Amino acid sequence: MTHILITAAGSHGDIAPYTGVGARLRAAGHEVALATHDSYAPLVRAAGLEFRRLPADPRTRRADPEDATEQARPPAPGGTRALMRQAAAFVKELGGGIADAARDDTDLLLLSATTAPLGHHLAEARGIPSLELPLVPAAPTGDFAPVVSGGRSLGRWGNRAAGRLSLRVIDRLYADAAREMRARLGLPAATPRTVRRRAEAAGRPVLYGFSKVLVPRPSDWRTGLDVVGNWWPWHAPDDRLPPVVEDFLAAGPPPVFIGFGSMAGGEGERLSALAAAALRRAKVRGILQSGWADLTTRHTSADDDLLTIGEVPHALLFPRMSAVVHHCGAGTAAAGVRAGVPTVPVPVTADQPFWAARLAALGVATAPIPFKDLSTDHAVARLAHAITQATAAPARRDHATAAAHRLATEDGTGEVLKAAERLLA
Repeated sequence: MTHILITAAGSHGDIAPYTGVGARLRAAGHEVALATHDSYAPLVRAAGLEFRRLPADPRTRRADPEDATEQARPPAPGGTRALMRQAAAFVKELGGGIADAARDDTDLLLLSATTAPLGHHLAEARGIPSLELPLVPAAPTGDFAPVVSGGRSLGRWGNRAAGRLSLRVIDRLYADAAREMRARLGLPAATPRTVRRRAEAAGRPVLYGFSKVLVPRPSDWRTGLDVVGNWWPWHAPDDRLPPVVEDFLAAGPPPVFIGFGSMAGGEGERLSALAAAALRRAKVRGILQSGWADLTTRHTSADDDLLTIGEVPHALLFPRMSAVVHHCGAGTAAAGVRAGVPTVPVPVTADQPFWAARLAALGVATAPIPFKDLSTDHAVARLAHAITQATAAPARRDHATAAAHRLATEDGTGEVLKAAERLLA
């Protein structure tokens, strides 16, 4: 019996896809543990995986609603240094937890983008193989700029240069945590950049968990960097939508979904009122998913055409929608494409503008509305117009249906299983 440890850290969208990976590995006969934050222990255990704790839980670190709001917004001019300090503190706290998560019987480490720069030191100390499983493209390429740069191309040379700079920024971010971790593990000193370059020189495989439908594999990537398709969050085969949701769906035409995931903490009252007004103006029904923003109909006037929900599998909900409005995190963006429904992208920060631009270029989404624009005087009219565009244009739905059919041919977790078993052999 082989023992596989998956490590993943961050928000719900950074964790949930790895439950699908773990469940596929477990079904193939492997013992699988997923190390992540306490908030996601029920998610991990429901998938039949062993839960192991990682510190630095983003949910419990959000002690002040005002701080949470600031963290959800793009960094203001001059605010990048403070953001880097916060990220470095998160990483430093994470390092010790990753070292503790691996047991003596661990045969293979599977690492998310957040945990990989630390997990490689652990794999080196234990003498076991590791495999990186990022959810967004990270290796430099001339095809596009780094995903955190806002999605605007800098030309092939500029894109590659920016990509290399992005990796150096990550190296700096992990430098202190890596130094402490290597000392703790009895490893000789080595910078994150040195460890990364060793891995690149050795051709270490990296499997990217997104679809070629959205991002074809760049032609200038080295051998071993492969785009394999999305890893979908696990949910039980007999899962159903809650009765209150089914009743709402049966009471009228397909509604529009609005949710911002782990973004916009503390802005629930304003965003709920804005969403309700835009839906009414577009003359469509709506489902608000509370998320970290705490969207809810209690902030709006009584309306039978609105429903608030908590966590439900997007795989079950999105196909029943006429359109989906969201922040365009990697997993949520892919779930909309998988469902074959048009998207209204409202990107907030990080990689979200990149995915929003990809959806629009594919023809399955309206032009993105930057989240900051929801604070303007014309926000209701602009959001309502986008919702109307998404729901009333047959061509956009046709593009969404075609993209969903292409996406359905991919088996991302199957490719992870093959790669894992090659490494274990």
